[in-house]
This record gives sequence, structure tokens and C-alpha cells, in this order.
Amino acid sequence: MGIHTQRFKIRLGLFVAGGLTLFVLAIFIIGKQKNLFNPVFAISSNFSNVGGLQVGNNVRFSGINVGTVENIMIVNDSTVRVDMYLKKEVWKFIKSDCSVAIGSEGIIGDKLVNVLQGSSDAPLAKEGQLLKSTEPVETDAIIGSLKVTASNAEVITQQLAEIMIKINNGKGTLGRLIQDKTLAENLNKTIINLKNGSKGLDENMTAAKHNFFLKGYFKNKEKKAAEQKKEVKKAAEKEAKAAEKAAKEAKKAAEKKLKK
Repeated sequence: MGIHTQRFKIRLGLFVAGGLTLFVLAIFIIGKQKNLFNPVFAISSNFSNVGGLQVGNNVRFSGINVGTVENIMIVNDSTVRVDMYLKKEVWKFIKSDCSVAIGSEGIIGDKLVNVLQGSSDAPLAKEGQLLKSTEPVETDAIIGSLKVTASNAEVITQQLAEIMIKINNGKGTLGRLIQDKTLAENLNKTIINLKNGSKGLDENMTAAKHNFFLKGYFKNKEKKAAEQKKEVKKAAEKEAKAAEKAAKEAKKAAEKKLKK
């Protein structure tokens, strides 16, 4: 009986020690998450709708958890005040012109508060300062927009299907062109005739150049083109000579200066 009592006491002591250890660990984890053991400073912001934000949700800056939501209070029928505690180590980055927005962890994750970066030359935010806010986009609004987009896509798909059915049945100009072999053959013949006509026009122009009555006209055009070409060449040569002369004079002037 005495041995049994001694074992019972040892087990009871181990159980109590384990329970106390778990309790201390839980307090430490919760306290760390709530910044109970870290020096903090307070900031606040007003929203018209917090979108399901709750006390204890994370506050992020540059994608990093830097604090928690301490309190959410309804100020009036159009304003909700959100109080936040941030770690003092990030105070040097929180400027007075920073803005606050409510977001979420993923599409359907928990709500959180994002502190957006301010300008580098702005002063630091003060303890308890009220920062400007950006209203959150409601999930219902996003879903509603997606529904409208899906409905529009469904209508467009249905219209495309109707057009393809008409084309396959030979209705409309495009359908007749695809399904009617006679029309397609006529179109091919028209294209061939256009090519032949273009070839014949080239041959006629060549013949016209050798024609006795039109030969002088084409020769005059060629003569004028040759004269214009000569004039351009002469002007270019003249400019080149002038440039060469100017370069020589500049060289002589530079030599004279060096001699002096």
C-alpha cells in the first residue's frame, strides 16, 4: 500500500509538472502572438466597413506580420475605428502619411490589416496617430463581377455557336463561299483572270515603249531622268569640293597659329 502511494505521488507530480509546462508554453505562445512581451506602439484608422475583421487579426507591413488588431469600435453609423498595436522595432518605418487597408490571407483566408508604405521624407507617425484608410473591396462585389463576366462569356459563346451552325449549313456570304463549290470555282477563275489581265497590261506597256508614236515620249522621260541624275551628281561634287577647300584653309590657319 505504501509502495502504491509512492508511485501515485510520483505520477501526480509528473502530471502537475507537465500541466504547468503546457500552461507556461501556451501563455508564452499567445503572449508572443499578441505582442504581450514585446514593446509596442499604437496606431488607429477609421473605416466605413471592416469586412469581417476581428480583434487579434494580424497587422502586416511590407508583407511581414508586425502587430495585431487590438480593438474594433463603432464610432457612429458610418465610421468604425480600428486600433492596432505594432512592434516598436518597426516604428522607424511607419510614416505619418502611411495608409491602412484591410485585406485577407488568400481569397477566403482570415482578414488582416496592411499598413502601406509612405514617402521617405515624411515624419514618423506619432503614438496613437490616426492614419488614413483605404476601403476594402467586398468579396460579394468580386463574386458579382465574376458572375456578370461569366454571363457575358456565355452569351458570346452561344452567338459564336449560332454563327458556326449557319456557316456549316451554307447560310450567309461566308457559308455560301465555303459550302458552294460553284461560287468558290468562280472566285478562283476571277482571280486567275485578274492575274492574266495584269500580265497583259505589262506586255502592253512594253509594246507601247517600242511603238513609233510613243517611243519619243518614253525617250524624253528617260532623258529627263538622266539629266536630273547628272545635276544631282554635279551638285554633290561641288559640295564635296567646297568642303575639301574649307578643310585645307582650316588646316593652313591652324599651321600658321602653331608657327606663331
